[in-house]
Amino acid sequence: MTIETVSTNKAFGGTQGVYKHRSSATGTDMTFSVYVPPHAPGAKLPVVWYLSGLTCTHANVTEKGEFRAACAELGLIFVAPDTSPRGEGVPDDPEGAYDFGLGAGFYVNATEAPFAEHYNMRDYIESELPSIIAATFHADMERQGITGHSMGGHGALTIGLRNPSVYKSVSAFSPIVSPLQCPWGEKALTGYIGADKAKWREYDAVALIEDGARVETGLLVDQGTGDNFLEGQLKTHLLAEACSAAGQAAEIRMQDGYDHSYYFISTFMAEHLKWHAERLA
Repeated sequence: MTIETVSTNKAFGGTQGVYKHRSSATGTDMTFSVYVPPHAPGAKLPVVWYLSGLTCTHANVTEKGEFRAACAELGLIFVAPDTSPRGEGVPDDPEGAYDFGLGAGFYVNATEAPFAEHYNMRDYIESELPSIIAATFHADMERQGITGHSMGGHGALTIGLRNPSVYKSVSAFSPIVSPLQCPWGEKALTGYIGADKAKWREYDAVALIEDGARVETGLLVDQGTGDNFLEGQLKTHLLAEACSAAGQAAEIRMQDGYDHSYYFISTFMAEHLKWHAERLA
């Protein structure tokens, strides 16, 4: 389990690092970032995972997320993985579209050729990278939370709902709440998993809630009303309806005028981190 340090920078008294390693889950080199806040020697700190959206790498939130001041104040480690495998031989969308293939792993384990060999982002996020974080950083793996944006919001919700004993807090920004019911999801899950939609349900937050999955500490979701993907792709109302019908506690906040960008994410990032810190205390 060898990782290479790409860069480190001091920030808010802690260390912002970027790291690279060879992944057994994806069969490729993978890059991720970790912010470790200032802490007492030997202290173990809670971890918040941030999963990014379509076209992104670890760098988008690392450079634009404005999380470090809050993490330093709250004592949170912040981990930002990549969104897909990359490198020579990794298949992409046949037409080079942004919503499938490179940068668009959807946090699933692919079963369809030619994607099954490398596109195992579920195993990477749920198993492989956590083992690296536990072995390398001052992380208390009994106190993990997860959040994300758009495709990464879908990842955070589904991973959190499938693993409620692991992730003690779950939130999302502008999530794709039901890949079963939107064009992005239909394209991605057909390509990665095949046409049998019954197999998609474990990758759909609305379906998981309908099928009995729960997060005891509730969900926090922020969605901008000025988001141009809201009606066609994100469909936040479907999550609100599913939570209400199932009795899943959820605070779903429609934020007036905000769009899909990091201007929106960074505005509410500190509130999300405080929310996670309270549940990971």
